Amino acid sequence: MSDSQQTESSASGGAVGSGAIPGLLFAAFWASASVATKFGVQSAHPFWLATIRFMIAGSGMLLFAYGIGRRNPLPNRVEWQRLTIFAFLNTTVYLGLYVLAMREVSAGIGSLGVATNPLFITLMSAVWLRRPLRWYEGAGIALGLIGVTVATYPLLEDAHATVRGLLILMTGMVSVSAATVYYARFDWRLPPIVINGWQVLIGGLLLLPVTLLVADFQPDRFDQTFWVSVFWLVLPVSVVALQLWFYLVRQDAVRASLWLFLCPIFGFAYSAVLTGEPITLFTLAGTALVLAGLWLARKKK
Repeated sequence: MSDSQQTESSASGGAVGSGAIPGLLFAAFWASASVATKFGVQSAHPFWLATIRFMIAGSGMLLFAYGIGRRNPLPNRVEWQRLTIFAFLNTTVYLGLYVLAMREVSAGIGSLGVATNPLFITLMSAVWLRRPLRWYEGAGIALGLIGVTVATYPLLEDAHATVRGLLILMTGMVSVSAATVYYARFDWRLPPIVINGWQVLIGGLLLLPVTLLVADFQPDRFDQTFWVSVFWLVLPVSVVALQLWFYLVRQDAVRASLWLFLCPIFGFAYSAVLTGEPITLFTLAGTALVLAGLWLARKKK
């Protein structure tokens, strides 16, 4: 091996090593959202958990974006319209349905459902943008859906999941996939932190009337477990995990996406240890099918 090849090999190994810790931390934090949500909805109504989280996270990001010494622009009229549509699909509907579903499905299944998001995005982009669906993408989507079915089958029998909860969860996945395709249609002038801050805050404001209408306000239910859940969802998940994700994407977007494959594994591990949810052969087989579907659908990218 020549000196130049050795140098390239060393540099490549260093790059992989430097990305391993951020990647593992991202997957660990991102997957923890399901368990944190599961604990939070046991204390208060899911919509209160979501609304309060959105208000705190959105306000915090905007405070940072427009803080002292920062000159980030405000959205113009067209951008306000786009942000509102994006917020409705990505935050109000998706995360609103997600927290609602977590009352009726296990945290592990919630994490596995989130992992199927790339498959729904592939299908949605093919339908919405009229892009031909390649055979390996279709096969990947089919494997992913079969995997979710296999993993959830035994949980339906022992009350760790309900059909209604799964339908709510999958509807949320469709909504966030539509939001992703909608977002990708435009060249955004605004910085990512401004977009994210406004869409989270707007999503919370859109959810607030629904929360006031259907969720009883019971201050005594906002106990320590509730606030710990909110804290975890805002800081380690919404702030730390997303910053790690942006770092990984800047390093290598394709390799960054591979860390998403670890999220279901972390999710089921958290569920088993923290909530006592069972891990069966069905769980392992279903997760393997979902991961195979994700790999197959993305193997040409």
